Amino acid sequence: MGSFIDTLKIAQPDARAAQLARERWNAIAKPVGSLGALEDIVVKIAALTGDEHVDVSRRCVAVMCADNGVVAQGVSQCGPEVTASVAQNLARGTSSLCCMCVPLGAQVLAVDMGMFTRLDEPCLLDRHIAAGTCDISQGPAMTREQALQGIRTGIDLVGELAVQGYRLVGAGEMGIGNTTTATAMACAFLGKDAGSLAGRGSGLSDEGLRRKALVINRALEVNAPDADDPLDVLAKLGGFDLAGMCGLFLGGAVHRVPVIVDGLISTVAAYCALRLRPECKMAMLASHVSAEPAAAMLMEQMELRPVVDAGMRLGEGTGTTCLMALLDLALSLYNRGLTFEESAIKAYEVDLW
Repeated sequence: MGSFIDTLKIAQPDARAAQLARERWNAIAKPVGSLGALEDIVVKIAALTGDEHVDVSRRCVAVMCADNGVVAQGVSQCGPEVTASVAQNLARGTSSLCCMCVPLGAQVLAVDMGMFTRLDEPCLLDRHIAAGTCDISQGPAMTREQALQGIRTGIDLVGELAVQGYRLVGAGEMGIGNTTTATAMACAFLGKDAGSLAGRGSGLSDEGLRRKALVINRALEVNAPDADDPLDVLAKLGGFDLAGMCGLFLGGAVHRVPVIVDGLISTVAAYCALRLRPECKMAMLASHVSAEPAAAMLMEQMELRPVVDAGMRLGEGTGTTCLMALLDLALSLYNRGLTFEESAIKAYEVDLW
């Protein structure tokens, strides 16, 4: 690919830390493996960080906010002004995501990756690339250089958060029209027609859904993205939010900070990151199965196992909070649970069948 992405230093998972974490789980007085995927996630975090003493108490959701030129084609129920309104609420701590983060003690970081409207909000991180992307039904969303700038922004942000002591990051987004851009990328990667992958987003009617699929198919025809070149797919069909989130997942692997995959847009960004550098999968934690059709397909392709299936489609990063809550429950047992020896209970044997 000939970019800085090729030179990123990504260390291997720590097998010793993973083994110690698994032994800790197996020693706790409960049926072996009985917390299923939650046990696996804790072990995965231990392997990533190199420490079996897993602590994700300092956490945040980074919400990449950007506008998409394709909204001009009527692919969304509302207009781009909503991107700015929700971004403002995110920055002020009043959005849906912010409410869900309160009981978790998780901070919300709103990031302007490229909105149409520039906001004067002191708590909004300014990483503005341009005033929205171009209309993908007419041509490429952005230049290859802009796509790389967005990715680098995400990588650097995880580095900054790691220095500040954050140990868990949720990958969120806000951008009217981004289910269209994300679905277009998914179609390119999976070789599918939009008719089979386009979902209703925030609530499209049947007619709106048909229009959305037509726009996506037109974008695929006009841009002819190279599915073997993830950067080409991102630049031609994606958004600045997707580029930034792609960087978050790469940054998680570089800086050894677990990053939670949220809904469709986040899943597409994670898939793009994995195609760029397969090693970054070790930093990805899957939160939930999005109601959007393409999300489950991409999760399966990545061999990631989401732990929540609740038909969620709110976005912003709200799915990541569900995994944070479940992780807190699992870690409470992991850190405080009595062992078989301490409980005077005969240990279960590891089931090998």
